Amino acid sequence: MTAYTVSQLANMAGVSVRTLHHYDQIGLLAPRARTEAGYRLYGESELLRLQQILFYRELDVPLDEICRILDDPGFDPVTALKGHRRSLRRRVERLTRLLTTIDRTIERLTEEDAMLTDEELYAGFTPEQAERYSREARETYDPAIVEETERRLRRLSPEEWQAVKDEGDALTRALAALVDRDPGDAEVQAAIARHHAWIENFYACPAEMYRGLAQGYVEHPGFRATYEKYGPGLADFLAAAMNYYADHALDA
Repeated sequence: MTAYTVSQLANMAGVSVRTLHHYDQIGLLAPRARTEAGYRLYGESELLRLQQILFYRELDVPLDEICRILDDPGFDPVTALKGHRRSLRRRVERLTRLLTTIDRTIERLTEEDAMLTDEELYAGFTPEQAERYSREARETYDPAIVEETERRLRRLSPEEWQAVKDEGDALTRALAALVDRDPGDAEVQAAIARHHAWIENFYACPAEMYRGLAQGYVEHPGFRATYEKYGPGLADFLAAAMNYYADHALDA
């Protein structure tokens, strides 16, 4: 029959030798035997009893109460283990709910710390315009894409958002200066590649979506008016260059 020293049992159970000595002293877990030198030896029954002790300790049962339970003649270890399992399962479920609540709170607090406010996101627009643009976006585009776009933007700092807007303005001015070129011109397409990368600040934009955006620039009065302010014919030119880029770069 296998016998374990107090050190071996302590290592297996993850408790200290001092703890096992204490359990012996209070009559909670006595060794099966002792060597001639007086060293404690434990067998399988002591391992099983220690397992029960540790389960009850995990449930915050006092040591004297554990001793009373385990020494009860009617104690059934299998029934006890099933009870421990139910109790631990309930604890796991409770702790899982707590962890989920903590994670959600951390996410909310950290996102709010970094998020752009509505005023920063729609700086330069009146509240009525901001509400209208948000509503139109949801009516025109896939709501999931709109939600993803706003989520990405709200994660930006005000400085990062300003940099995105500045890049968009610089790109539009650069394209306006090229409006007399062929849409497939190398310099035009280099600028359009920057434009496509800029769009992906907002959402992933594969070829078909980029073509749809180009169509919106032409057909949506607000888009057309915005680009025409940079230069006559810019909306049509931009759409043609974007379609060329989608055909030759994104679909390639």
